[in-house]
Amino acid sequence: MLITNITIYTMNDQDEIIENGYIYTENGKIADVGSMENLPQHNTESKDMNGARVYPGFIDAHTHLGIFGDSVGMEDTDGNEDSDPITPQLSVIDAVNTNNRYFAEALREGITTVIVSPGSTNPIAGQIAAVKTFDSTGGEPRIDNMIIKSPAAIKFALGENPKSTYNDKDQMPVTRMAVAAMIREMLEKARRYERQKYFYEKDSKTYDEPEYDQKCEALLPLMKREIPAHFHAHTSGDIYTALRIAKEFNIRAVIVHATEGHKMYEDLIRETEGVLSGPIMTDRSKPELRGHIAASAAMMSEQGVPLALITDHPEIPVNYLTVCAAIAVRYHMDRYEALKAITINPAKICGIADRVGSIETGKDADLVIYEGDPLDITHAPLGRMINGCLM
Repeated sequence: MLITNITIYTMNDQDEIIENGYIYTENGKIADVGSMENLPQHNTESKDMNGARVYPGFIDAHTHLGIFGDSVGMEDTDGNEDSDPITPQLSVIDAVNTNNRYFAEALREGITTVIVSPGSTNPIAGQIAAVKTFDSTGGEPRIDNMIIKSPAAIKFALGENPKSTYNDKDQMPVTRMAVAAMIREMLEKARRYERQKYFYEKDSKTYDEPEYDQKCEALLPLMKREIPAHFHAHTSGDIYTALRIAKEFNIRAVIVHATEGHKMYEDLIRETEGVLSGPIMTDRSKPELRGHIAASAAMMSEQGVPLALITDHPEIPVNYLTVCAAIAVRYHMDRYEALKAITINPAKICGIADRVGSIETGKDADLVIYEGDPLDITHAPLGRMINGCLM
């Protein structure tokens, strides 16, 4: 398909905006991007958008989409396996309900990719996945057809959530000390398991193969630095614990929420791969949120912290991602940086920038089309595209 007469916000590393351009898509990918004056001949369906603005499909970098149903009870609630505090072997894709209506509502608002994470009751909760919000193959939506990357990260949680969950069960962990200790114990087991496998693969005559351990196996991509740890942490103390653990085990760290991150931006720049900030539209509903200020994301962004804005769906419904970005601008985040925080920044932080996040040749043809400004909440998308399917 050829889309013409558009203003293209590429969100590429050059921050290029093509004032009067075209995008040609083929086989679900962006095959060509450029200025209308250089438009080559394409024997394909063409759509003239009469000056509309085109952005990369929006990305919500932290959600629980499809694992918490709405208007139902526990039968459609699969976000927290709180029978065991250490569960790295759980894969979120086995719980995602692709018929959850918020997938369609997300797509309607131009959100084409979501990072779906297990919930935050466990110190180690499981494997995170990056998925599309639409199955472009047609038919009954199947999560296998929607995956961009799985696992994309391992979910960790510090502070209040694990404490309160297991205090109610009268079992460990009920203190921050115990949460951190249990994480360390599991990471040390995984480190030893990795070494044993390495030596066995190098010399199977001298070394024994370690007994299969599902939890350790799940942590191997983390220990090899192939994927990061996403640490749920609100307070500065919990963030520092996350950074300390990451340094001890040489793992890559991303901080989720970072409610008090504006107090420690230099440490975040130096010791993390980024912050998934939000939800900005929330109240101070629990002790960890006492330090919440709506300007936190803007303050971190201004200081150069790699940052994405999130809804934490269903905490804030996923379809309000652009509203969250607009509120960040209201509190003095640069408007273009706010757009980056829902496009290329989350793609980079979550390790999927080779597929999505910017409008560049070779990337997935995931686009959102606006007549006006996406950060004006009175404007809705004119169209959306996932894998070259225009809707």
